[in-house]
Amino acid sequence: MNLTAFSSPSLQAAYLRTLPAIRERCSKVHTMAQRGKLEYFDYNPDHESSVVNFCLEIMKRDFPAATGDVDFASIPPHGRWRHLDAGKSRIAPLMAKWDKEQGSLVSEKEKCKRLIDLFLVSVLLDAGAGNQWAYNESDGESYSRSEGLAVATVHMFDQGLFSGSPVTQPHRVDAQGLSQINESRIATAMQVSDANPMVGLSGRTSLLVNLKTALESNPRFFGSDARPGNIIDFLESESKFNGSSLCVHISSLWGVLLEGLAPIWPVRHSIGGVQLGDVWPCSVLTTDGQAEGDDFVPFHKLTGWITYSLIEPMEKILKWRFDGIEDMTGLPEYRNGGLLIDFGVLTLKPGLKALANSSGVPCLPPSHGAVVEWRAMTVIALDRIADGIRRQAGVNSCDLTLAQVLESATWKGGREIAKRLRPLTGGPPIEIESDGTVF
Repeated sequence: MNLTAFSSPSLQAAYLRTLPAIRERCSKVHTMAQRGKLEYFDYNPDHESSVVNFCLEIMKRDFPAATGDVDFASIPPHGRWRHLDAGKSRIAPLMAKWDKEQGSLVSEKEKCKRLIDLFLVSVLLDAGAGNQWAYNESDGESYSRSEGLAVATVHMFDQGLFSGSPVTQPHRVDAQGLSQINESRIATAMQVSDANPMVGLSGRTSLLVNLKTALESNPRFFGSDARPGNIIDFLESESKFNGSSLCVHISSLWGVLLEGLAPIWPVRHSIGGVQLGDVWPCSVLTTDGQAEGDDFVPFHKLTGWITYSLIEPMEKILKWRFDGIEDMTGLPEYRNGGLLIDFGVLTLKPGLKALANSSGVPCLPPSHGAVVEWRAMTVIALDRIADGIRRQAGVNSCDLTLAQVLESATWKGGREIAKRLRPLTGGPPIEIESDGTVF
């Protein structure tokens, strides 16, 4: 795609909503970093080898082979499934209930639709909850952050909170069920209180309320009953079989999620009247006389997280195959990005250091230029770290995918080094003023 000339704002807007645009625009920021031209960070690529070594040690610890190396085949892809099963299995027992339902047999397609319903809502509720919130299960186990949010949504789903027919069809998400959602119900279901505060509760609730509108507005994707799981029917109609497997191009799923879920995101930047979503201007890309949007960097982090999460049940249950997966990027969020700062790949320039709060870290909104630079550098650094791990291990991208690196190394590594360096909070080296709709 020609990055230098768009004949109309609408083409620019369409480009910024594609998967390739994420890596291409982030690469432009990385090029500026190599020239020492970032506004908020210094880039130290020689420190990337330390990140690679740290990640490999985590992988050897958690996915050991009999040889003492890494059992790459045992690493699952990055996705919401692991968080939903934090501490113990929850998805398998839920599916076992469906096999025992009275009446007609629950088909494999319907099982997959139910998981897509659950996984989508769970990801939308997954933005950072802060350092103080936790969810307690009836067995006394407590879960915080991403895992806590996931576990909470399993219970909410099991209780029919998102269903328009909670008694007869509790395990689904539909517009009718979402019409009953409000901040008070979400707060109660997630055990939020003065003693257990959650960051971004209002933004989270708004996403679910807006999801109702999105589902109703796009029957082509979500069907007449306005349900996320119905994207399976749409994707099936748009794809072709190769032997016994349905081959779906990743751009088809991405397009459904970008277009179908567009109404849920807050109004931010737009071009030609098109709301762009998780897309932000970056000052180091600004030049004289450039076209509108040429300095914008797209991330679409929550859409990427949804995409990774929805691929897995479709592959496992329906045996579908996704082509073009190499266009997917690493997720530009604070765990993956925190790894870069905590290992000195990125160092804060004095002006950014001066913004540190009483805990010693800056606290910035997602729109801040430093956050935009940080996220862009994270996307490219994750590619470089994945390549470094493969080189050291002597494997290729088929043996070890980027999704597996995210799952087994970088996201987990970012959390572990944060806890080691900031034991009181375990928070990232830059705190994000989260409204629950970006991170």
